[in-house]
Amino acid sequence: MILWFTTLQIVIAVTAGLFAVIAGLLGRRPSDYTVGALALVEVLLIVQVVMAIIAPFAGNPPSGDPLEFWVYLISAALLPVGGVVWALLERSRWSTVILGVVAFAVAIMLWRMEVIWTVQVA
Repeated sequence: MILWFTTLQIVIAVTAGLFAVIAGLLGRRPSDYTVGALALVEVLLIVQVVMAIIAPFAGNPPSGDPLEFWVYLISAALLPVGGVVWALLERSRWSTVILGVVAFAVAIMLWRMEVIWTVQVA
């Protein structure tokens, strides 16, 4: 995939995660900025789904296992939705910390997807 696009997603996810964990440890509820940042990551993941569908037809197939890539992509797309819904329903400090952990998990999945697509030898 495109390295700068993945890097942007990772930076947004890590930043949202840091804000969420710090806010949660300070006893605050999830802020609109944290939820908004994860919503932006979700939108970027949807764009990445479209790119992953189109890229093989443009001559850029994944270098690694396509099944592993799609499992990571689907998991990364479902985690923020579940985390945000849970954090908004519960509205506790621990749900905010979990929201931050979800953001970090998504960042790790995004990096792994980049490695599968471009670096890994089939």
